[in-house]
Amino acid sequence: MKYLITGLGNPGKEYENTRHNIGFKILDALADASNIVFSDRRYGYVAEFKFKSRTYILLKPTTYMNLSGQAVRYWLKEEKIPIENLLVLTDDLALPFGTLRLRAKGGDAGHNGLKSIQECLGRNDYARLRFGIGDDFRRGQQVNYVLGEWSKDEALDLPLKIDTSIEIIKSFGTIGIAQTMNEFNKRK
Repeated sequence: MKYLITGLGNPGKEYENTRHNIGFKILDALADASNIVFSDRRYGYVAEFKFKSRTYILLKPTTYMNLSGQAVRYWLKEEKIPIENLLVLTDDLALPFGTLRLRAKGGDAGHNGLKSIQECLGRNDYARLRFGIGDDFRRGQQVNYVLGEWSKDEALDLPLKIDTSIEIIKSFGTIGIAQTMNEFNKRK
């Protein structure tokens, strides 16, 4: 059984520790904990992770956020992975910092990465893990906030939330989306 786990973000050092790159950060932590490395492949950095006889293809698109859908479409087809085995990791302004919400489908909520995926796949019924980054910015400052680095307090809490995100990824592949949502969405 294969799964495509796509972390959304932007390539490049200047984006590495920004809120918008939480998808990359989660996959980097999973790779580090599993002693696997990403290789530069078509449309993204790709690594393969095995857990409980499941294969997880980890993808960090290099297409930049606005074109993430191209990478997702390519790797789903390349690895012959059905859409129900796709999980997208993304930041979410509508959720307080550190809140994790797993959904089986949904709209793009104004997120350019999700919008690109929906346009390229022609559907929105794919799983996504939304990582709350909060909305602590003044009017007109959304882009600066999203592309800004974590505050000191956020940086302290980040490792625990990333560890929980990794648990969700593993659970998604082993017990499925419905049970994983039941278990993790009610956690504080």
